[in-house]
Amino acid sequence: MKTYHLTTPISDDDIKDIRIGDIVYLNGSLTTCRDVAHRRLVEEHRPLPVNVTDRAILHAGPIIKDLGHDKYEMVAVGPTTSMRMEKFEEEFVKQTRVKLIVGKGGMGPGTERACKKYHALHLVYPAGNAVYAALHVNKIVDAQWKDLGMPETLWACEVKDFGPLIVSIDTNGDNLFEKNKVIFNERKEAEIKKINEQVKFIK
Repeated sequence: MKTYHLTTPISDDDIKDIRIGDIVYLNGSLTTCRDVAHRRLVEEHRPLPVNVTDRAILHAGPIIKDLGHDKYEMVAVGPTTSMRMEKFEEEFVKQTRVKLIVGKGGMGPGTERACKKYHALHLVYPAGNAVYAALHVNKIVDAQWKDLGMPETLWACEVKDFGPLIVSIDTNGDNLFEKNKVIFNERKEAEIKKINEQVKFIK
């Protein structure tokens, strides 16, 4: 396991050697982007009003304080379940060329294909740290699609040492969650076999 510090814009070379299980800290541009924003781009064919090419998105519905005069402060920004975006993510990555997709939990084969074909990473932010995450948002620089409400608005942020982010899908398409499932199921079956031997006298 290695630790990397990435600054946007991110190139293919910056992430080509990063593998599942590695840790990333992000500096630069991070935009919150979840269900409805993905749907608008992929299904409604509406161009994303924030540039995320070679940058990062975060599956999150943050809590924002409106300071007035189009100025905002990040109060809390915990990740939401990434799998909800799975049906959109392959096409989303294809169209936007985003490099880092940050969220909670694993993603599936569509995202695996996207990460391998378009050289991107999916990363997991540890759950339960929404307030801590907000401390690493230096500034909210833009807010688009505010008609969607606070959770679904595209909040374009400048972040500093945002992390730790655990790589769950790398540019080879390897998937940490899926590999762990195989390992854990093998361990489970071995334990079940041992338990069955110990309690086989029970009728």
